[in-house]
Amino acid sequence: MTVPSRFDIYVLVHKALRAAMAHTLTAAGRLDWHDDADAVAVLAQVRALLALARTHLAKENEFLHRALEARRPGSSAAAAHDHAQHEESLAALEELAARIESAPGATRTADAGRLYRALALFVAENFEHMHHEETELNAVLWAAYTDDELRAIHDALAASVDPQQMAEVVRWMVPNIAPAERALMLDDMQRKAPAEVFSRVLDLVRPALSARDWDRLMKALAPLPAVA
Repeated sequence: MTVPSRFDIYVLVHKALRAAMAHTLTAAGRLDWHDDADAVAVLAQVRALLALARTHLAKENEFLHRALEARRPGSSAAAAHDHAQHEESLAALEELAARIESAPGATRTADAGRLYRALALFVAENFEHMHHEETELNAVLWAAYTDDELRAIHDALAASVDPQQMAEVVRWMVPNIAPAERALMLDDMQRKAPAEVFSRVLDLVRPALSARDWDRLMKALAPLPAVA
């Protein structure tokens, strides 16, 4: 059962991951793999997704599963099992990407089909897994922790992410969350991050938003120095 009034530690990053996964899967499905330039670009996108997914798994293991086990022992077992399987899938997808990179035309087409199907299964499994986290595991967290405690866990997790990887998360997250979520997220960042860091985030965010969404965001963050 979802309780919107509680702090949801999963919702925004999962929206980012779903967007990245869906975009990468459709890109792999429509590509002409005989076009070397396009193949290089899509393989780079696939690898970026795999890196993002691996970071996400590691951080959930380190922060969220630890929090779950600290107050409800055994509650993260099913999710931890899923994570182990996802690690195996990530390794298999990386192997397929490397094989495609060096394969001749006919073999590349066959391997590309295998990559697409494996990526589709990985996305499907992750979508189901994220639903479990957002419902079952959130219920455990909400019963075991206050919102202030959950925010502290979230902030510690976010602070531990490499800046380059965090930029990748923000790139997928900001245009793919609701306007109210976007405003709350960036307002929180504005309060906590150094001004120069927040300015760089806005520079990253602006090209990903429509003019209307950007205007709505600026109004929600006011008072804020004008951004040219």
